[in-house]
Amino acid sequence: MSDVSRRDLLRNVAIAVTVGGISVADAQHVHTMAAEDAANSGGVYKSKVFNDHEWASLRRLCELIFPADEHSKGALEGGAPEFIDLLASHNDEIRDRYTGGLAWMDNASQSRFESKFVDAKPEQQIALLDVIAYRKNAAPDTSPGIKFFDFARKMTSDAYYTSKAGIADLGYMGNIGMAQFHVPPEAIEYALKRSGL
Repeated sequence: MSDVSRRDLLRNVAIAVTVGGISVADAQHVHTMAAEDAANSGGVYKSKVFNDHEWASLRRLCELIFPADEHSKGALEGGAPEFIDLLASHNDEIRDRYTGGLAWMDNASQSRFESKFVDAKPEQQIALLDVIAYRKNAAPDTSPGIKFFDFARKMTSDAYYTSKAGIADLGYMGNIGMAQFHVPPEAIEYALKRSGL
């Protein structure tokens, strides 16, 4: 892929993210580009937009939004921070939303716990996210954090579920033929109850 087409693709995907629509194919191109960038820099992705503190904060935020568990590999394995950084490097609005949002989180964490977000104890980090994860908590001091978290949560989910790890987590097997399709009895029972039959 030439630099011009790569740049155009990243710019167009970043614009799509800001208006709320990104195709899976385009998102997968971004994941591929992030993997190529990591391979070209010794196997470790280097942030293009964020300083070291912001990068650590973004990685922790993504991890808390979509943690790894016994079922899924989580946002870090899915490359969500790299996805966000690569798009932010081609779109000033995304970059500004993240740098501003991460700064807001640091200030809020500092005033509540006397430490920056990434340096706070895990339970303190979660307590801050518990406040900004819900619109019902909107107040003059929390509204900017709520808006940022909503954007970050959506973008982290988009990044994860368009990655190889996220697609595997969904159980998507691709466009393959099936000899027989079985509908779970619970689904049939649910549909019948809802239909009134």
